[in-house]
Amino acid sequence: MAAGINEKEEGVRLLFAEDDVLLGRATCVALLQAGHAVDWVTNGNQFLAALGKDDYDCVLLDLGLPGPSGEECLRSLRARRQRVPVVVLTARGQKDDRIAMLDMGADDYMVKPYDLDEMAARVRAVVRRSQDTDHKTEYTHGPLRVQLLTRTVLWYGEPIALTGKEYLLLEALVRQPTRIVTREALERALYGWGEEIGSNAVEVHVHHLRRKLSPKLIVTLRGVGYQLGDLDRLNGKPVVRE
Repeated sequence: MAAGINEKEEGVRLLFAEDDVLLGRATCVALLQAGHAVDWVTNGNQFLAALGKDDYDCVLLDLGLPGPSGEECLRSLRARRQRVPVVVLTARGQKDDRIAMLDMGADDYMVKPYDLDEMAARVRAVVRRSQDTDHKTEYTHGPLRVQLLTRTVLWYGEPIALTGKEYLLLEALVRQPTRIVTREALERALYGWGEEIGSNAVEVHVHHLRRKLSPKLIVTLRGVGYQLGDLDRLNGKPVVRE
């Protein structure tokens, strides 16, 4: 379950596991207002199922989940060798508990009750650290450069201001510049579970990217999906409209 996302911020895709409904709702609101797409699950079985269906930039994991516990979920995640960063949420804050969490495979932890602004900052920090270790921190496609660490988009060297969803859509395409990306895959990259998705939501974001960058940047393959345009088609600097 997830609410709508604030388009004014740049965000990442999060899997949030918390069975306390009041705390879960408050945390979701804070994360959504920070610009993230959030999938919220309330038990260990839902968490493990979600891990097999989607790629996430960060996981927020309550250790006290019903079903498989948060500890069991964390062990399972690391046994699968999934590299997604994990912020553990726990009521146990003693030194031995913190050491055990980190040894178990957590990247960070927060002791309940936690500050929601700090939560958003911790998410940004662990995502940055995880991206620092990736093999690629920048993608280029002709005059387009997408810098993952800072979420900066350059067109002929000039920074272009994008909304959060515009950036996520462009990143999904530039990561696979020679492949067709389906509408369904783009919707998964942009929206959390339960978010209302307009019938032409992807088309609207594609239209805005073409307007801000180049009409030739993204090719529509009707009934199939989208991909970046051939490099030969991107010759010549277009006028960037505000």
